[in-house]
Amino acid sequence: MKLTAKGRYAVMALSDLARHSTGHPIPLAEIAERQDISLSYLEQLFAKLRRAGLVTSVRGPGGGYRLAQPAARTRVADIILAVDEPVETNRCTPAQPCGCKDSTIQCLTHGLWEQLGNQIYLYLSAVTIADVIEQRMVPPQSPDPHTDAPGPEGSSPEPA
Repeated sequence: MKLTAKGRYAVMALSDLARHSTGHPIPLAEIAERQDISLSYLEQLFAKLRRAGLVTSVRGPGGGYRLAQPAARTRVADIILAVDEPVETNRCTPAQPCGCKDSTIQCLTHGLWEQLGNQIYLYLSAVTIADVIEQRMVPPQSPDPHTDAPGPEGSSPEPA
């Protein structure tokens, strides 16, 4: 997954907004200062977040932004998708139905990267801004230690 500053900053900014929200709109300048993010960059991100329905804006003195929904209903995946950050883990061209790079044949590892992208999306969909600000990250599913998984050399474990 290639997550750029755009997606990371959007999640940071909405986490800050949720943490400091007291029912009154929060000015972007305050978020910019606390998170050390350029104000003009935040303005661009919040325009996209507003269009996606994740935040609402209040103009004028005392204006700023609020979360459109409670933090417990604002998913990290939605934030990343709102700022045009696709969760892509392979090198396939999106317009091609089945092929990697300039070929019409999928690369050998295509399925691996595609499933990794699906898992990342599922994880980010399970985490809300409330989880982030309360440090309640969903633990990843670990493999069952009782299965016969291949050893480090790719072979099955030796029987005892």
